[in-house]
Parts: sequence; structure tokens; C-alpha cells
Amino acid sequence: MKHLLTGTAVAALLAVGLSACTNASTDPGATGGVDVPDASDQVDVATDQAAADLLPADIAKTGTIKVAMDASYPPFEMFAPDNKTIVGFDADFATAVAQKLGLKVELVNAGFDTILTGLAAGRYDLAESSFSITPERQQVVDFVTYLQGGAGIAVRPGNPEDLSMDPMVLCGHKIAAQKGTTQAIEQLPAIRQQCIDAGKEPVEPELFPSQNDAILALNSGRVDGMMADSTAISYQGALAGGKFELAPGDIYESRPTGIALPKDSPLRAAVAAAVTSLYDDGTVATLTKKWNIPDTNLAPNPGS
Repeated sequence: MKHLLTGTAVAALLAVGLSACTNASTDPGATGGVDVPDASDQVDVATDQAAADLLPADIAKTGTIKVAMDASYPPFEMFAPDNKTIVGFDADFATAVAQKLGLKVELVNAGFDTILTGLAAGRYDLAESSFSITPERQQVVDFVTYLQGGAGIAVRPGNPEDLSMDPMVLCGHKIAAQKGTTQAIEQLPAIRQQCIDAGKEPVEPELFPSQNDAILALNSGRVDGMMADSTAISYQGALAGGKFELAPGDIYESRPTGIALPKDSPLRAAVAAAVTSLYDDGTVATLTKKWNIPDTNLAPNPGS
């Protein structure tokens, strides 16, 4: 099923493609102190016929939805030890949405910065890769809210610089982030300006092409902290055997997280109903427990 966008819209997607979440990689063989669920440990979900009745005829006939995600962002999406099977909260959630609709799911690994353009080109039916919902994205794709999330600060063990997510505490410190992320494009520049306005030494953003590079800079002491999604920091730090940890403080700028669909997709109503049903029947609570997702990530208005 294809829902193509105009050339202008595709160009806009390229401009915002990286700006919503961190695209984090970790060593797939490293599990640290985290008990990574087995790929076969699936949650069975019953079909919600009322939601399934909202499916477009072509999808109902095909019986499968193709969902894109970047399998390098634990605990949301990553490769199992076989290096082929995509696992994680988003992988399970996408599978559960399909089951609610009486469908099968095909999970497709794709580079984070290519997913939304691929969605626009009709290569996928949905995209679920921890996309923050931003006004820029909403101009070119539609979303169904299923989680929320915000940024945190990763620090070396013991937090030697005594950092927290209070922007004023970060003034004068070197803070790493991955290029193209919300943290790099919006949040760190905003914090830098807050420091300047308060008469303090500005925060010094250090931007890296990948999350692995940012983590290496933190672990080697080249930067004092690293800004990324708070839940991902906690999980990835545990995967890395405690080489870094989440600094104290509230998450920064919590935003809704959404499943992306092509603009005006006839599939949206069915997906929204499925998401609501997954919250109502307790499946979401089961999945968040399975993947150590905190309650702060639960969406206040799922399916919206």
C-alpha cells in the first residue's frame, strides 16, 4: 500500500528525519547486568475485532503489515544474539498491534535517518522507532501516540562531575550528543543560551556521528556527560556493564512518542484502536515490565 508524498514533503522529511530521538548502538554481544528477554518470549495478544474492522480492505486482504525500525536502540529495538531477529519493546509492541488487528507483522531494519523517507515512498506501512512527535514531523507524516519520553544525562560511574538534568547544572560542562538528534539540534543549544542569559559559562555541546562515538567520548573522559533518551541511557548503561549511568533529576522536555504512518493513511484509525486496546487489556503493562520501561514512559493519551 503506497501513500506517496510530494517532493516538497520528502525534502522536509529529510530535514527532520534525525531530529526526534537518539539512534543508539551498543555491542550486541554485551549484556552487562541486564537480563535481555529471549526472542521466543512473546506475549500472546487476542484479536480485537472492532479494531480489525477498521482495517483498509487491501491490508485486510494481504494479512501483513510491514513495520520499519532501526534495530540499534535498546531496549526499544535491537538485534537478538542471532544478529537477525529484531527484539525490544517496539518490536513486541508492533507485533502486538498486528495481532490486535488479526494480522502478521514483518519487521524491517532500516537506518534511522532513512525510515520516514522510506515510509513516504511506500516501502513500509508503519514506522516504529521511538519517534518523538514534533510539529515538523506532523507536517509530513501522521502519528499514533503510544509512549512518551524525555532526555537525560549519562555520566561516568559515581557521577564525578555531580551533574543532573537541571540545565543550570550543565553550564560550563562538555556534553556529548549524537548529531541530528533533538538533543543536538534543539535541547543543548537552548540550554547553552539559558547559561549565557544567566551569566554563566555556556554548556559546550560535543556532537558525534553515532551514539557509540558519544558513549566512547564519555567513557574516555573527553566529555563530562552525554545527553540522550533517559530510558535508553539507563538500559544501555546496564548493557555496558555499568560503564555509565543516568544522572539524577527529572526527565527533560517529555514529549509524546508515536507510531508513524504516511500522511492521511487509511490505516491510522485501526492502529489507533489497537493501541488503545493494548493499554486497556494490560498488554502494555506486561511489555513495559518485560523490557524495564518505567511508568514515566506511559502515554497519558494512548491512541491519540
